[in-house]
Amino acid sequence: MIDIRVPCSTSNLGAGFDCIGLAFRRYLSIRYSPDDAPLRVQRTGTLEHLDIPADRDAVVHALRTAWPSARPVTGVIAMHSDIPIGRGLGSSAAATVAGIMLGHLLHTDEVNGEDDVVYEISPLTRMSALAHATDIEGHPDNAAPSLFGGLVAVARDDGGALNAFRLPLSDDIGIVFAAPDTAISTVAARAALPADVPHALASRMLGRTAALVRGLESADPDLLRIGLTDELHVPYRLPLIPGGAAALGAAIDAGAWGATISGSGSGLIAIGPHAKRATIASAMSEALARAGATGVGIEMECDTDGVRARRGIDGGWD
Repeated sequence: MIDIRVPCSTSNLGAGFDCIGLAFRRYLSIRYSPDDAPLRVQRTGTLEHLDIPADRDAVVHALRTAWPSARPVTGVIAMHSDIPIGRGLGSSAAATVAGIMLGHLLHTDEVNGEDDVVYEISPLTRMSALAHATDIEGHPDNAAPSLFGGLVAVARDDGGALNAFRLPLSDDIGIVFAAPDTAISTVAARAALPADVPHALASRMLGRTAALVRGLESADPDLLRIGLTDELHVPYRLPLIPGGAAALGAAIDAGAWGATISGSGSGLIAIGPHAKRATIASAMSEALARAGATGVGIEMECDTDGVRARRGIDGGWD
């Protein structure tokens, strides 16, 4: 019996388009119980109403790409998630990471050891899993924080190889997530983007990315206001989000230093003083409601562990 827990994530964070992500304490948890019958899937939580055959499940797909085809996986994968689906919190990346890590543990035969084991997942294994997840997902900025935890940036060398590294995040920063009751698929959100951008725009965004990184480290309101300003994806995706513009404006009026789209939407992220999180969350939720897009506003807590795995242990995670 193997348990794997993967945190959700927000990506982009304004100017950090496709290269910066942050893990939160909302999780996809899976438990694999082997037997001799064909692989089955059980879903609870936000996954409960998904009507997807096991062969098309994102966890199973990732597992099978990480598991030798000559040794088919049998048994049950029980999944529970409190990550909203299609709201820009990396639910797909979390599923992909869970499947890859399960495949890694099965492939290396680590599961044949003693029970009551919490696995130490090495940085090298996490990097290998990131490359695998990026091949599946098409972008690394959600899988990276789900694997490593915390605030993570991803850069490529001139050969295209990935390098993921943690960035400092100030404890004085408060983060709020809000979303309407409308999901947006990543495919639709990607399709809304232009194929090319002007050189001058790309140059502006480089400066804003620098401001974002320094602002997240220092909780500098002016730098975060600049760094959370985006022209690469937000102008094209915001019209797809019911009440989105109103909620972003409400966050600023309530004291947020900046606000933007979470990932590809429909969720939204606001950053401001830690003490104002509740006020900002209420303001965003109320703005969505006034726009006819009933939704939620949630105070978020950062996850610093990333993916975790264990064998033969009942009860909650420490």
